[in-house]
Amino acid sequence: MKKDISIVDVAEEAGVSIATVSNVINQKGRVSEKTRKKIQQIIDRLGYTPNLTARNLKTRRSDLIGMVIPVMKPGRMQDNPFYWDLLAGVEEGARDRRFHIILMGIDEATETFSFVKERQLDGLIVVGTNQGSQVIERVNKLNIPVVFVDSYLTDEQFYQVCLEDRHGSYCATKYLIELGHRKIAILTGEVPEEQLPYYGVLHERWLGYKDALAEAGIAYDSRMVIQLPTSLDGGYHSVDRILQLDDVTAIFSFSDVGAMGVLKRMKELGKKVPEEYSVIGFDNLFISNYTSPTLTTVAQDIVQKGKAAVTMLLDQIDGNYIPQRKVSLSVDVIARETTGPCKS
Repeated sequence: MKKDISIVDVAEEAGVSIATVSNVINQKGRVSEKTRKKIQQIIDRLGYTPNLTARNLKTRRSDLIGMVIPVMKPGRMQDNPFYWDLLAGVEEGARDRRFHIILMGIDEATETFSFVKERQLDGLIVVGTNQGSQVIERVNKLNIPVVFVDSYLTDEQFYQVCLEDRHGSYCATKYLIELGHRKIAILTGEVPEEQLPYYGVLHERWLGYKDALAEAGIAYDSRMVIQLPTSLDGGYHSVDRILQLDDVTAIFSFSDVGAMGVLKRMKELGKKVPEEYSVIGFDNLFISNYTSPTLTTVAQDIVQKGKAAVTMLLDQIDGNYIPQRKVSLSVDVIARETTGPCKS
């Protein structure tokens, strides 16, 4: 039977103390770069794997964090690639600090966060919850470090990572107005207009749209607000509603996936983009540069958002100084092929 390799075996092979090997494994303490490389090579050659269970008993940490995504329907996270870009940033930042991630999709009906205690998670990243949501109350009761992403919570004690959503939406709408468009339909997601104030990201983007209209002297028309799911399917089915409105020449989707659904339906109906209708999205998913025509969008660095959130969370766990509890990341409009001058 093959002998299990222990930290003692690594230390003896390297001619150093067990403490030195431990420092290399945990990336702590003062170890010369030459010694660090030598120990790492021996670890790789011997196939040594640290005993995480023993280490966690000693440190009282699991080195596990959770990423929680509230969804309209459990198990439907695949509807929006945004979450996978965000997860990529979280995973990269967590890996650099030797943490692992558990991903969970929940809805408002989720009564408990039992998985947090069952897996002894050290902290949580909660994505896209809203002011007044029961999720916030349930998370607070866990008494563990938490970072909220895209949530726009009013309590200044919460750690949050947000985006300049209002400014981004304003810039997108202003860009369309400068192209001569005045009848601009918006895809806000499956939320009634009167409930938008309770949905932080959507509310901010709706306000940005209204800001640009007001600045240009264009009257706000609630008929231009199309309420369908933030998904390819939602964008696809929005087109039939939009074509029933008078004189619409531009469509602003609050998500790239919605805009992509719009493009598919427009092509099926023989409608030309951007000659007849300009279309703009929000997010700059990497696939938005591969649509045909390529999608004009409001760009955010989704991967960086994930990194910022996990860094803030792990700094809480490690007791590091955090200069500010709320971080807001910048946006920019990227003009591609789905937008052009209004010709009507």
